[in-house]
Amino acid sequence: MSETLSGRVALVTGGGRGIGRAIAGALHQAGAAVVIADNGTSIAGTGADPTVAEALAKTLGDRAAAFTESIASPSAAQAAVDFTVSRLGGLDILVNNAAILRDAFVFKADPGDWEAVLRTNLFAPFYLTAAATPVMRDQAKAKRGGGAWGRIVNLVSTAGFYGNYGQAAYAAAKAGLTGLTRVTALDMARSHVTCNAIAPFAATRVTESIKPQNPAQQAYKDTAMKIPALPVADLAVYLASDAGAKITGQLIGVRGREVLILSQPRPVAAAVAATPDGIGAALAALAPHFVSLETDLEAFANRPVL
Repeated sequence: MSETLSGRVALVTGGGRGIGRAIAGALHQAGAAVVIADNGTSIAGTGADPTVAEALAKTLGDRAAAFTESIASPSAAQAAVDFTVSRLGGLDILVNNAAILRDAFVFKADPGDWEAVLRTNLFAPFYLTAAATPVMRDQAKAKRGGGAWGRIVNLVSTAGFYGNYGQAAYAAAKAGLTGLTRVTALDMARSHVTCNAIAPFAATRVTESIKPQNPAQQAYKDTAMKIPALPVADLAVYLASDAGAKITGQLIGVRGREVLILSQPRPVAAAVAATPDGIGAALAALAPHFVSLETDLEAFANRPVL
């Protein structure tokens, strides 16, 4: 891989394992300096192991550093950004990847688990974006590096718009992160900072935790567990490069070597209910356009291109 990101600085959350690790490594290989922000928590968000990020930073060597605090608070997010700027000289690329899972059917869900998932999967990306974007705006004004720009990449999930059994918190957080992506892209357009969302398909701790509810979901798990994380990292590197300058506000899926532009909610059909009594007739006319109640696991159960 050519050093297309030489001189750039990246901050990758959840960068010590799985997709985050692949992205951090690919950014570093492309020439960027990288901060791996990962406190080494479990998939449920319990416990911590700072050696996860520290070991990767040591493996990468030069141009790599570890930030081992949880980033699920405004102060910690600001500290991560400040650490990146002071240690590596700036911040050009933010990858919001860190996520936890605490699944439960809505009629059994614990409010504390709901809040924990939202805090890590949605609040933390906002806190980091809020802390990073002023730095990126200032760099744009100062033309740092002879042409500063910013890149924000948010890792979302097809669960956020398809849904999946027992994933109210996870799906709500990822749907919210898609909305945050759109607004950030709009707010930062004048500063030449892009923001895009990647819906990844790859074997991770998340796919390992899937408990299939039917044969289609079992088929998904059987295929998803074989998809490597590297194609996701390749897409992240492209979006973070000069080549990605005109791509912003997009929802992009990557499934092995397939790259997908995923639709974002827009009107697909309309009917007029002239009176309150006409609502039923209007909905009947729209019924062919109703979205089927399938999960993301069922929708993507076919074999990927590897």
